[in-house]
Amino acid sequence: MSALFDQLSDAFERGHAREIPDLLTDARFADASRAAEAAVLIAVTDRPEPGVILTQRPQDMRDHPGQVAFPGGKVDPGEDAITAALREAEEELAMPRDLVRVIGTTDRYQTGTGFDVTPVLAVVPPDLDLTPSPTEVEAWFEAPLEYLLQREHWDTHEVFWRGAMRSYLELHYNGFRIWGVTAAIIANLARRIAAEELTSVR
Repeated sequence: MSALFDQLSDAFERGHAREIPDLLTDARFADASRAAEAAVLIAVTDRPEPGVILTQRPQDMRDHPGQVAFPGGKVDPGEDAITAALREAEEELAMPRDLVRVIGTTDRYQTGTGFDVTPVLAVVPPDLDLTPSPTEVEAWFEAPLEYLLQREHWDTHEVFWRGAMRSYLELHYNGFRIWGVTAAIIANLARRIAAEELTSVR
């Protein structure tokens, strides 16, 4: 096993051994009775300075067009969240599932648009030859994990949405705007795994 996989696994286990209040969610804007199960893959690249693989959705998609997202989608009948996340990453980016080393599932996030999302944390080899599916991915990029986990890099904004004020996080990285559901999932993960816990990987 790699040093990164071991360290992330240890930090993941410690972070999930305690209750954390006030994790981000949009549950108050959602109809829980109609929520569709979904899963996303937080694929961390196994390099001295680990990164996270993110995609940008095409502008003509029905749900969250143009937004930066983790590879992922709906959980099909008979699947669990891990299986769905691996399948979606393979469909969207041709990421070989046999090269993905899963650490575990982290805090679920309920979106205001009707999805109950389970994030799956995993480690993947660096510099994979990824091929985006043009119908699902407009572009993909890798952002530094440590940078994403540091709260000071994120701006907080508010917008009036569905009859109430909603706050959201936003970060711009190499021309990509990371916000919304993806930003909230990263913020929740940062409550479980602190950026400082990654320093000894180098």
